[in-house]
Amino acid sequence: MDQKRVLFVATVGSHIKAFHLPFINLLREKGYEVEVACHLNRPLNDLKYVWEIPFSRSPYSIDNIRAFKSLRRLIQERNYHLIHAHTPVAAFLARLAARKMDVPVLYTAHGFHFWKGAPLINHLLYKTAEYIAAPWTAGLIVINREDLEAARRLGFREGENLFYVHGVGVDLDYYKSADDGEIDIELEIGPEVPVALCIGEFNSNKNQSLLIDAWKYVRRELPNARLLFAGEGKLCVALMKRVYTEGLWTSVHFLGYRTDIPRLLARANVVALVSKREGLPRCIMEAMAAGKPVVATDVRGSRDLVKDGVNGFLVPLGDPKSLAKALIRLLVNKDLAQRMGTVGREMIQEYSLDRVLKEMWDIYQRYLNLK
Repeated sequence: MDQKRVLFVATVGSHIKAFHLPFINLLREKGYEVEVACHLNRPLNDLKYVWEIPFSRSPYSIDNIRAFKSLRRLIQERNYHLIHAHTPVAAFLARLAARKMDVPVLYTAHGFHFWKGAPLINHLLYKTAEYIAAPWTAGLIVINREDLEAARRLGFREGENLFYVHGVGVDLDYYKSADDGEIDIELEIGPEVPVALCIGEFNSNKNQSLLIDAWKYVRRELPNARLLFAGEGKLCVALMKRVYTEGLWTSVHFLGYRTDIPRLLARANVVALVSKREGLPRCIMEAMAAGKPVVATDVRGSRDLVKDGVNGFLVPLGDPKSLAKALIRLLVNKDLAQRMGTVGREMIQEYSLDRVLKEMWDIYQRYLNLK
């Protein structure tokens, strides 16, 4: 009997590593051989079959022509039972490559690029692409309520070929840890120092410049407060220079890529995410699992998780004073921060990894026997 194979497709390997290993392991446990096709910007050494496909995140790059040809050849040769595609460019090319082959393609939209308020070009490009690809999509998976409504308008039918799941899941036990004092030692600060934490790649969407704008107001009220950035990215150096030139360097710490996120969360008094758009942000789920309040911009995805005044605060995009006010309130009032964090811990239960794995296995079973 032929080996039962499933292919995961994403533009870059870091996306696979960050979000999809639990689902790959789930399918392995069920007896499927799982392969990955992506541009390897990060090693995936724990996977047996990883195919280098020269995807580009830019839909305008000619590299995607080569990527399409390579992916089509791979699908023809490997006889997959199911393809699970992620990220807009790779998912469109996967559906295009497989459209005349006997293999169903699932697409998880981790946040449509044509969200409410997106630039017109996004609607023209990405929404049009989804209309084109809809007939080639065996099943569409969405992770926030706004995208669920958008998918219905694209013609998908909930329960038939449209499914809402609770994100990529979060391991609740992994993030439930106590502050061990190691971060205080590393940063040479005392345990009484209030700390705000921001986790994420340094790019224009994550919008860390807004947080730096707000931090100038925070520092005036709380001179000893610290802001921690965990992550890396192309805008990191520019933001570091800005922090230095604006005299904030003694209170803002750039920690780089970290593997000890639970330790950072345990030390933080509040977690901030100031993105321009989100699908369903993992870092907010991690903060809630760690029992921490969140201050976030009032955008799609973040508002699915943060209820204003309940487990944190939502602030208008582009309003540093409102952002600073919310941060100061939680950094000063530790009782309020603790209460909100406790509520957040309760709210995040429905987004647990165990629940999401069950949701995804129910969806996978619909399609694995179609070949």
